[in-house]
Amino acid sequence: MTKPERTRDDATVPEREAKKKKRNSLGEELEVDPPLCEPDDRAAHPETREVVGMYDQDGSSSMVEANGARVDEMTKEEEDLSSFTPKSPISKPYIPDELNDPTVYPEVLAAFEDAQAKYIAKLCRRTALFTSQYRRVDAPSCLFHHEHLHHIREPAKKAVLRAAKSIIRLSSSVDGEPLTNCCGLWIEWDKESKTGTILTTAHLIRSKHPTENHWEGRDEYDIKANVTVHLRDGTTAEGHYLYHQEHYDLAFFKVRVDEPVQLPSFNGSVHCGQDVFRLGRDQSMDLRITHGRVEYWNPASIERYHYMYFLHEHDDCLCDDDGGAVIDLDGKVVGLINNHLSASFVPSSILDNCVDLWRKFGCIPRLHLGMKFDSIRLLDPINVERMWRMHNIEEGLIVEKLENMLLGRCKDHFNQGKKLNAKIDVSIQVFHTDERVRRTINLNVEVSDHGEVIRESTYPITATLGTSAAVQSNQNVAGLKCLATS
Repeated sequence: MTKPERTRDDATVPEREAKKKKRNSLGEELEVDPPLCEPDDRAAHPETREVVGMYDQDGSSSMVEANGARVDEMTKEEEDLSSFTPKSPISKPYIPDELNDPTVYPEVLAAFEDAQAKYIAKLCRRTALFTSQYRRVDAPSCLFHHEHLHHIREPAKKAVLRAAKSIIRLSSSVDGEPLTNCCGLWIEWDKESKTGTILTTAHLIRSKHPTENHWEGRDEYDIKANVTVHLRDGTTAEGHYLYHQEHYDLAFFKVRVDEPVQLPSFNGSVHCGQDVFRLGRDQSMDLRITHGRVEYWNPASIERYHYMYFLHEHDDCLCDDDGGAVIDLDGKVVGLINNHLSASFVPSSILDNCVDLWRKFGCIPRLHLGMKFDSIRLLDPINVERMWRMHNIEEGLIVEKLENMLLGRCKDHFNQGKKLNAKIDVSIQVFHTDERVRRTINLNVEVSDHGEVIRESTYPITATLGTSAAVQSNQNVAGLKCLATS
């Protein structure tokens, strides 16, 4: 007997009877054809396998291929897919010309208006899908609408999406009262304990900030603050305090997370003028992307001298949280935002040393020199040329390298089995600009993991007008602001 040819227009009787019926959203009955597969389809698609259902003697079901090989039971995803019924396509209703007279056919007009409302509702649902280009975005990113970035859009998009996988959002509270919101980076995930480690800013647990002068050391931190970690799937988990370092404004937390997390890559160097992106997350966990460059700028006298700055020239929607990442065009982290208002950030070379010290010794020690520094290379070239012409000084010690040198000395100190709060002898060559004299200063400095405090030197005026006033005591090294020379 010849097997009838199977087509959609000329199906066999059993197949026509097997056609399922359902109703679409307009109440119309639809017929759904069973899927067709010609015998030679398997040759064209070698991965297709003929599988039949079977039951074991104990009643448990399994799947067996036609050749006798056993196949595992369907996964949950496959079961969900097998019970999935596709929705009817979106069709625009209309009234035929011969019925388009509402006075004669009012019921047709009423049915049309009802169908039109359902059609518009369907369109709205489709445009609300996350895949739709028409989905409303409160703040489109610079990579979406800035024409000046078109030449780097594709590599920048890949870099941003790669780095975004390691960026999360955190919030803190004390006694039920909100404290602040910050961003952070995954830096570790332990497979055995199912815990991840987060690097963020210590501002997350900063309870008091009475002055903008970082060198006064008057900020207070609450290590018992409640910290909530907002995960990428919309769930939250409790963050557990591990350690914080006030000088670099860094903090570490651990959190239970069952699935592996994406760890970032760090670039060991960042230079002024470099194209970078600043990343963060808003309250909806949506990514915030801002393009900019590393600014040529020395920190103000009230700021830590190791800061670098992010400069953006266009009206982008910035993430208003500290702790966000600064990345390069390869998606590697080159800094961590310290202050979202001034756009200062801690460069990646210092971050790398800090994380390494914390992992090895459980703290981040630093030498307290009692001095502030400016970088000569960030001065106006006119000033640099004048220094060379008048003082024979062409370059100085790069501040970032100086800071890493201080951390390196502490690493050597701990490797020798020594502890915090010990003293180390340090020699620094300083050029006194007023006297135009070079001299070497020998310091006995403390190894500490607290924020370095350098207060402005003061003295009281006790004499009345017309009499000699009390004079200031001898100036200590502490409080000097220097241009360190190599």
